[in-house]
Amino acid sequence: LYEEQRPWGHFRCFIKNSRSTVKIISIKPNEILSLQSHQNRAEFWRVLAGSGKMEVGDMTRNVKVGDEQEIPLGTKHRLSAGKDGMELLEIALGDFDEGDIVRYEDAYGRV
Repeated sequence: LYEEQRPWGHFRCFIKNSRSTVKIISIKPNEILSLQSHQNRAEFWRVLAGSGKMEVGDMTRNVKVGDEQEIPLGTKHRLSAGKDGMELLEIALGDFDEGDIVRYEDAYGRV
């Protein structure tokens, strides 16, 4: 992730010549994703709509539209949506596989 200034403004580069997967994640109001980590990918998140909480490593914070977070490879992380739900841009960097999830806690019995 880097930014370059130009006479007309600036641009932010999220990926360059890398293996990546881009997703939009929609979380229902007051729902929570599992506390998880990945062995083969890092992630970048940007909140597109709604609000909630973000847990990454030892940090927990309230997030709203425009907030961003990088999640390094192997770091425990999770999201929980507020009363209006949350929509999130996720850019996964590395070898993407939905099976590359180590779950530590899960509200839906998937640990």
